[in-house]
Amino acid sequence: MARPITKADLLEAAAANYEKLNMIISELTEQELNTPFDFSDDVKKKEAHWKRDKNLRDVLIHLYEWHQLLLNWVRSNQNGDEKPFIPKPYNWKTYGSMNLEFWEKHQDTSLEDAKNMVDNSHMQVINLAEIFSNEELFSKGVYKWIHGSTLGSYFVSVTASHYDWAMKKLKAHKKNCAQKLG
Repeated sequence: MARPITKADLLEAAAANYEKLNMIISELTEQELNTPFDFSDDVKKKEAHWKRDKNLRDVLIHLYEWHQLLLNWVRSNQNGDEKPFIPKPYNWKTYGSMNLEFWEKHQDTSLEDAKNMVDNSHMQVINLAEIFSNEELFSKGVYKWIHGSTLGSYFVSVTASHYDWAMKKLKAHKKNCAQKLG
């Protein structure tokens, strides 16, 4: 599916990818759930997140925290408190450190809690997206606090695109587990 450029496409892509993600999660075996992620043998997987996330909980918490970034950013700016999407002291060059902070913050969060948290935050993001018109989401210049992009692009990033990222990671983990079992 192409990257959404309308409200209808955004809502459809977010719902479809969230459903696919949950299907993959529901199909994980006990062995796959209990085997720590290890992508160290794959030289193509160089990005920090391949080393950072060790299990399904870590992936879900990452999704949850990025939902929170969006929710807090939109609410603050709508209330006249202009804030960047990536909160200080981080920025788009240092957000990897922020992601690591999210990871550290949730090492005591249970998998069950992580599932509930991401389910709730997904619905909050969808409910928030639904209050905006197509023009508010996908026309440039509507909100000065977005600085030249579109609000909808942020919604796409924290939903459909991020769910796609999570699915790729879980599929790679399943493949690793299958190869180790031989």
